[in-house]
Amino acid sequence: MEWSNEEEAAARKKVKENSAVRVLLEEQVKFEREASKYWDTFYKIHKNKFFKDRNWLLREFPEILPFDQKTEEKARESSWDHVKTSATNCFSGMDCPTVPEEKSHYVKSSGSSEGQSKTESDFSNLDSEKHKKGPMKTELFPGSNASFRILEVGCGAGNSVFPILNTLQNSPESFLYCCDFASGAVELVKSHSSYRAAQCFAFVHDVCDDGLPYPFPDGILDVILLVFVLSSIHPDRMQDVVNRLSNLLKPGGILLFRDYGRYDKTQLRFKKGHCLSENFYVRGDGTRAYFFTKGEVHSMFCKASLDEKQNLVDRRLQVNRKKQVKMHRVWVQGKFQKPLHQTQNSSNMVSTLLSQD
Repeated sequence: MEWSNEEEAAARKKVKENSAVRVLLEEQVKFEREASKYWDTFYKIHKNKFFKDRNWLLREFPEILPFDQKTEEKARESSWDHVKTSATNCFSGMDCPTVPEEKSHYVKSSGSSEGQSKTESDFSNLDSEKHKKGPMKTELFPGSNASFRILEVGCGAGNSVFPILNTLQNSPESFLYCCDFASGAVELVKSHSSYRAAQCFAFVHDVCDDGLPYPFPDGILDVILLVFVLSSIHPDRMQDVVNRLSNLLKPGGILLFRDYGRYDKTQLRFKKGHCLSENFYVRGDGTRAYFFTKGEVHSMFCKASLDEKQNLVDRRLQVNRKKQVKMHRVWVQGKFQKPLHQTQNSSNMVSTLLSQD
């Protein structure tokens, strides 16, 4: 849905009011230093009961599927009907730790998935077997035998992990990595009855720690899922995180992004004294949230040498029928692909050298 000028002006006024009083600097340092502790506490309290499973992922991000037609058809048969039936309440309260909204209903929505066909055609040009037999072929690591690899950053209790594993159960050549810097969250994933070590590897990892190695080499991932994660990271550290994730993608690999947008109702509900810096807030439980614009998202991922395939603002009107309350939800969604030309340039160089010989 589109906002009226009056609605946008009211939102801007509310943000100006709730950001007038900033959290003291020493407190801000504590929230940064102990970020993992606050999220660990969150998962100890709520376990896997707080967020709903993201059964909408396949609809918004079909790139999660490997591009083998038989596999894709089987995956659709097993999961697409379920995804469609979940569509009306797919976003209700599942990504907002401030206020769960279990009885919300959408009456209007906007936002599209342009760029998907272009992305899929780019992927179809990739030779997955060639990447499978890359420079690390003699070294074993989790998922080393897979030909299609996905990483979910900030997996939490597995609300994306298990819908993805359910979709990939007919794709034995696929492998899912998932990480979180809250060790309690990773334990919840690994102890889940649907966790399959043969096709999934969950591990504790702080994406802000540049020196911390991943359990797999750079340049092997087909897909990175970054959904409602970057907003919890300090704005000064976001670019380094995106740069590092870009290095993990293979040429043609894609990063799928969705997070809070500017003036989302979550931002408007913060009280004075919770603002850390411009558009960056701390909740009562110590966890943090940033609210993005489309331009900020574009700049960040393009600086990481990724090509923009999709970048949209998804505005929805959410209605709590029981309380007769209307809420404006705003998300930013994007798809950013690692250029193929790096591989093509290398091939051209080899061809040139051979012709000279």
